[in-house]
Amino acid sequence: MKLRTISMALFWACLSLFANAQTAPKREFRGVWMHTIGNAEYRTMTPQRMMTYLTSQLDTLQRAGINAVLFQIRPEADAFYPSQLEPWSRFLTGTQGQAPFPAWDPTAFLIEECHKRNMEFHAWINPYRVQSNINVKLASTHIYYRHPEWFVVYGTQRFFDPGIPESRKFINEVVTDIVTRYDVDAIHMDDYFYPYPIVGKPFPDDQSFQTYGIPNGFEGRRDDWRRNNVNLLIKELHQTIHQIKPWVKFGVSPFGIYRNRKNTIDGIGSETNGLQNYDDLYADILLWFARRLGRLQYPSDILGNRTSVG
Repeated sequence: MKLRTISMALFWACLSLFANAQTAPKREFRGVWMHTIGNAEYRTMTPQRMMTYLTSQLDTLQRAGINAVLFQIRPEADAFYPSQLEPWSRFLTGTQGQAPFPAWDPTAFLIEECHKRNMEFHAWINPYRVQSNINVKLASTHIYYRHPEWFVVYGTQRFFDPGIPESRKFINEVVTDIVTRYDVDAIHMDDYFYPYPIVGKPFPDDQSFQTYGIPNGFEGRRDDWRRNNVNLLIKELHQTIHQIKPWVKFGVSPFGIYRNRKNTIDGIGSETNGLQNYDDLYADILLWFARRLGRLQYPSDILGNRTSVG
């Protein structure tokens, strides 16, 4: 009886420790980005060589105390995983649409290897970018060829037009596919929303503004409309992810400057002179913080009126 009592006590003690370990938040988030766009190494590797390379990278990161890996699985509306929606990435095999041989799934592999090391896997996607160089050919299966009207060329790059609702819907379908099929810990986006502006060259969204902006009350307020387009994408992705798996996180790493204070009327900004999230990339990151805190918009007495995301 005494032995049984001790065994039961140990069982409940272990169960309690396990429960606490699962619910207690990490004291620190120590993540590292692993980019794939422009990475020439992967294209020259066999699958086995790439597996060896990636596990070596993860071992090094684990020893350094990293507890999360943000791996770029969708650099140009393409994929580092088998997808019915988008072609294999050229940054994996050298040619967009060409599957790796022998067949393997880099995303599934990395998720398993990260979890073995008690590291989170954050699936890093770029929402709007389609071609970083329009002279590089898209795969014949690319969504561009089915719906060229969703896209615009700006400078030497091609993008989804953020003002077209179908663009947001498709991006949500891609994220739905990822979250449904993979045991990701988070979906992550970086600072590429509307593209970095080119001096003297306006972003070519006249047609979508006429179709979707002006009829919805944004006449004379194109900048607000653009910010609202990004707000809607953020809101819809958040809902999409948490409707499927409430425990999967959604993170964004925006550009480092919200606004340059000298350019504002309300004085909300920093003593900086660089590219601005709010005015140049149309990413209203303070509004996202407000929504995260359960508020529909900024406090009007401090920040003035801003577009609500509903």
